[in-house]
Amino acid sequence: MSSNIPLEAKEKLSQLRKKIDEIDETIVKLLNERAKLAKEVGHIKKQYNLPIYVPSREQEIFERLQRLNEQYGEFPTDAIKPVFREIISACRSTEENIKVAYLGPRATFTHQASIQYFGQAVEHIPVSTIKDVFEEIVKEKVDFGVVPVENTIEGVVNYTLDMLIDYPLYITGEIILEISLHLMGINPNLNEVERVYSHRHALAECRDWLHKNLPDAQLIEVESTAKAAEMAKDDFEAVAIASEAAADIYGLHIIERKIDKHLHNFTRFLIIGNEDKIPQPTGNDKTTFIFSVKNEVGALYKTLEPLYRRKINMTKIESRPSKKGAWDYIFFTDIEGHIEDKNVKEALEELKQKSPYFKILGSYPKAQQT
Repeated sequence: MSSNIPLEAKEKLSQLRKKIDEIDETIVKLLNERAKLAKEVGHIKKQYNLPIYVPSREQEIFERLQRLNEQYGEFPTDAIKPVFREIISACRSTEENIKVAYLGPRATFTHQASIQYFGQAVEHIPVSTIKDVFEEIVKEKVDFGVVPVENTIEGVVNYTLDMLIDYPLYITGEIILEISLHLMGINPNLNEVERVYSHRHALAECRDWLHKNLPDAQLIEVESTAKAAEMAKDDFEAVAIASEAAADIYGLHIIERKIDKHLHNFTRFLIIGNEDKIPQPTGNDKTTFIFSVKNEVGALYKTLEPLYRRKINMTKIESRPSKKGAWDYIFFTDIEGHIEDKNVKEALEELKQKSPYFKILGSYPKAQQT
């Protein structure tokens, strides 16, 4: 095919590729300079016992670079954050080896959320239960944890809320991930597919697409979408239904994207850590706290009234049994703003005085829905 290209076009193509190679070499040089500076920053942080990972600083970098990129108009602005997330993650690894526990196994959506938040250059450690994530942090085996807290279709993950009551840990960030199921395999030819591996819930979610496009394929239930991807990588006549992370980890082609029936399926994941890792304000933050109310008429309204008077937006409230008495509840609440904002601090101080039980769970940068 290349023999049909005119000589002039070949020469132009060669010149352009040479310039790209030169730019790539410059990028590599600058990446090493950046890593060197990051290492120096790490030395200062260790000297003064400062946290290595600062979400507010990273959020500031992303926003500044996205604004800067818009001045040029060639590179997609949406790609700035994932590109620089990996650069920052790799540079951060020269300062310290950060360990992150997540609800496993590998290649699940929680794993994908962990990678999307921290980047590839941290140690992502799968554990069996949500409780194990909390335990690993308390025992100081890891620095952070990633757990699901709510889904737009299934609702709240109550077990995560209960763990936030029981453990002395704090929310340091959040990420909202679109839950999309993709068809993947080592053979991109659908006509040669004989088997489809996946978890039974995923197969049910994608039944309409499968009936229309692979009506004769055998549907095989396995224990997880991650296991399905692992099995498909060794089966030329099979495909799996799994997450994008599974395709990356097991080296599979994504043959068809988003084959599940729900168009607006998002899960919110919380990043949890120790108290000394609460991020600084970014100007676009969320604060989560829990409280109980007195057993009297209008108690909930009276308790939340300080937020209303200061025009603080409450984005979520969820009740859970306190386990201390019949019909006694604790309320999980999200509001806009940071605990260091004057109006938020004053409102929560007043709310605390009205509540028999009150605890701040964290102030952190608000997630962007991707």
